[in-house]
Amino acid sequence: MPTMAGPIPAEAASAPAPAPPRAPDDVLERSAERTAKAAARGGGHPVRLRALDGLRLLAALMVAAYHYGGRDGEISQAWGSSPREQFPTLSGYFAYGCLGVQIFFVISGFVICMSGWGRPLRSFFASRVSRLYPAYWVAIVLVTAVFALPWVAYKAVSPSDALVNLTMLQQPLGAHRVLGVCWTLWAELRFYALFALFVVLPGASRHRVVLFCAVWTLGAAFAEAANLPLLDVVLMPEYASYFIGGMGIYLLHRFGHDALAWGIVGISFLIGQHYAIGELWHPANVNAFSYRSATVIIAIVAFGYVAVTLIALGKLNWANWRWLTLAGALTYPFYLVHEHLGWVVVGVLHRKLGIPSYGTFALTVLLMLGLAWVLYRLVEQRLTPVIKRSLTTVRR
Repeated sequence: MPTMAGPIPAEAASAPAPAPPRAPDDVLERSAERTAKAAARGGGHPVRLRALDGLRLLAALMVAAYHYGGRDGEISQAWGSSPREQFPTLSGYFAYGCLGVQIFFVISGFVICMSGWGRPLRSFFASRVSRLYPAYWVAIVLVTAVFALPWVAYKAVSPSDALVNLTMLQQPLGAHRVLGVCWTLWAELRFYALFALFVVLPGASRHRVVLFCAVWTLGAAFAEAANLPLLDVVLMPEYASYFIGGMGIYLLHRFGHDALAWGIVGISFLIGQHYAIGELWHPANVNAFSYRSATVIIAIVAFGYVAVTLIALGKLNWANWRWLTLAGALTYPFYLVHEHLGWVVVGVLHRKLGIPSYGTFALTVLLMLGLAWVLYRLVEQRLTPVIKRSLTTVRR
């Protein structure tokens, strides 16, 4: 606020100065607080968006379908032949499962904006570290140990690279990856850093989030045009729109219908589908594993945006089943372990035990969900609160 250049006039000193007009953001913030309090009446806590937990699990299962039946590579070695031969009808559909990652990123933009709102930087940092690392560390150790077994045909990374993987910084440091899915975690880390620096540190507000979304959108476009590796690494033009779209959806959730928030969501979708098409579409080619329709790619990306928006606006509050909370809790550990350990399980069930392809597929998913439950109960539930407390405790 501007400072007074001189003494207060005598006539003004005897009466209170008129209150300055309340800023639109202030009105919206107060309205949002009233809405949150109203939602909390009766139970003491806002309603959990359980449908969002279900959407997260659906996205993870999409990715698993892609890894088990929608591509070639090591999974072909596990099956003993290409998944096109194992799933002649479904393999083409499974190939679209990789778009579950785009849906994850939209959800992440929503959830991080929600969880970071009103938090100090230290608390935000502690929540992210305690959420990401415990299950990740165990997954790194598990996959490294299993791949080191003499009867497992997949090559383990070197001990040095395995240790680097524990930092989650293996990609920028040029180390071999233990987990194939960790490239998405590197994208998440960069998003967290940008959000912490430009929203959490100065204090989250509607105006600040809108500004952050606008500047990041333009910055990502400039990075794409400039073709400078450093800008690409920091601004992530190929993924930024999904995170930004999720943040725009959170603004709708917190403040209600708003032209700026709808604009953020709409522009982000338009850019996001462009990058999805650029990455996944190709002309029909008999040598390619599958042919993905541009229309279907756009439809799946649109589904992700629409589903998160409907959840944010309360249109799916009827899906308030308690089991969805557990489904959401299993999503992250399942996502970490399902690919590489799934190769081993598929090989054992299908080639050694002779279980048919569809039975092997279903059993592998169930076994990976079971392992995810073990990681959730024995690792995340025990280590997450310990790490969070240790990082938020102020030492004197």
